[in-house]
Amino acid sequence: MFLSGNQIYIRFLKDTDAESLLDLHLANKEFFQRYSPVFKDDYYTLDSKRKYISDSFIKRENDQLYSFGIFLKNSDKLIGDVSLFHICRGALQKCLIGYTLDKLHNGKGYATEAVVLAVDFAFDELKLHRVEAGVMPENKGSMRVLEKAGFHEEGLEQKGIRINGQWEDHQIFAVISAIN
Repeated sequence: MFLSGNQIYIRFLKDTDAESLLDLHLANKEFFQRYSPVFKDDYYTLDSKRKYISDSFIKRENDQLYSFGIFLKNSDKLIGDVSLFHICRGALQKCLIGYTLDKLHNGKGYATEAVVLAVDFAFDELKLHRVEAGVMPENKGSMRVLEKAGFHEEGLEQKGIRINGQWEDHQIFAVISAIN
């Protein structure tokens, strides 16, 4: 799967992306950690990235996770990832979206493009009705990404996600398909 934007494209991560994914996470370790759960010791290893990618194949086959790398069109460099997860079928037809972007590439519109492409995939290919995201209130950049991608703010989830060992509030955003 290859989805193209103006400046970036997204595609499912492949085995050959493991080293680039590890490099991305190592280069942004402190930056990403501010808004992430505590990771196990082996998270920053090549084996861990290979396992994540191989597990994502299985989860995609089971309609549980769709994990895309974000790549620059002009260089094919991996600069982030965007994932659709916690997919609910039946009467709900929704999922959560999460994303990361290399700190060196923030503020250029890349994350917004990637989120729009992933949401289009959720609606057009997966036939979902709703995509949700949660953002810590101090993460203004991520909130702006969601707003520019068409999400609307719904309210505050109190102490909903454990980040860096602390239960943190998250502002809930959602976008709803115009078709289904």
